[in-house]
Amino acid sequence: MEARTETTIFDAVPLDALRRRTSQKWRRYPPDVLPMYVAEMDVLQPEAVVRAVSDALRAGDTGYVFGPGYAQALAGFAADRYGWDVPVADCRLVPDVMLGVVEVLRLVTGPGDAVVVNPPVYPPFVQFVEHADRRPLAAPLGPDGRLDVDALDAAFAAATSGGRRAAYLLCHPHNPTGTLHTAAELAAVGELAGRHGVRVVADEIHAPLVTGTDDTGAPLPFVPTTTVIPSAIALHSASKAFHLAALKAAVAVPGPEARADLARLPEIVLHGVSHLGAVAHATALRECGDWLDAVLDGLRHNQRLLADLLTAHLPEARWSPPDATYFAWIDLRDLPAVRAGADPARLLLDVGRVAVNPGPTFGAHEGAGFVRLNLAASTATLTDGVRRAAAALR
Repeated sequence: MEARTETTIFDAVPLDALRRRTSQKWRRYPPDVLPMYVAEMDVLQPEAVVRAVSDALRAGDTGYVFGPGYAQALAGFAADRYGWDVPVADCRLVPDVMLGVVEVLRLVTGPGDAVVVNPPVYPPFVQFVEHADRRPLAAPLGPDGRLDVDALDAAFAAATSGGRRAAYLLCHPHNPTGTLHTAAELAAVGELAGRHGVRVVADEIHAPLVTGTDDTGAPLPFVPTTTVIPSAIALHSASKAFHLAALKAAVAVPGPEARADLARLPEIVLHGVSHLGAVAHATALRECGDWLDAVLDGLRHNQRLLADLLTAHLPEARWSPPDATYFAWIDLRDLPAVRAGADPARLLLDVGRVAVNPGPTFGAHEGAGFVRLNLAASTATLTDGVRRAAAALR
């Protein structure tokens, strides 16, 4: 059942070549560990990006970023992929998505104010909120992995008690579950946020990585938060979708009612933006749509492969293919070892020599018994990883 002969973009780089990389993914653990954790794809960058960055280096074009080129490239990409008219003149460049989140939170909240998050969620959400001298306040996702309106209502009320300002840091698409929020869900969030006076800040870094389809087989739409919640501010970047984490840059995009707020972003923030990062990201968005489509095809293939592998080797594991991102959020609570109290990620590392993200880092309660696995890998890596996991958990 698990045999799949198709090759994808993720099969182009052999494991021995990947192990020569010096990034965190390939240097944090010893060489006998198979790394399937950090958000880095096992691919080569699009050739157009390599050429653009190389040309800039050869020309000595390594100064400071300037101009609307990145925002214009995002606008073209968003119009084509989402039917979204990005307000280029109102956008602002920021060093990366999470530093952009911090700067936007500073615009719409004050020190000590609450920022609502939805565990299980990307761990730096809590870390950066605390770094910004704000208080993270949890509104967990529902049992179905979707936004829980009642939990948000209660959290928004608590966050604004005493007349304090507050914000809601939305992960859209959601990491680690891969949930893609619908227009109706975003509208419900907007209604609650407006009623409570909470400002919505959306991390939309995984927006290009939508793999899900509806009942007819048509691709699911990504709905930009700012098109539904006019007072929201969203952060976008090409880094995740185009394997460009080392070349940092991002764009903050305001909704029509948030333009004045984002206009107050201090000019000094621009000084942290990498010019080469902006060159790389703009090139990816303008010229590399076919490369991205190959990534999406590869991710769909790998979702099917993982389903077959789990059925064959770990039938107790519970997992549903995500609608977006390149992660698998796997529930291992039915495994006897996990039921007996073992940490599945620790067993996978110590016994199976495969590194995944421990579920509790995304939420101590909400992530217990879960692991996050990176699907942006070769057929051989995924197959070996699941076989190792099955042996370690038995």
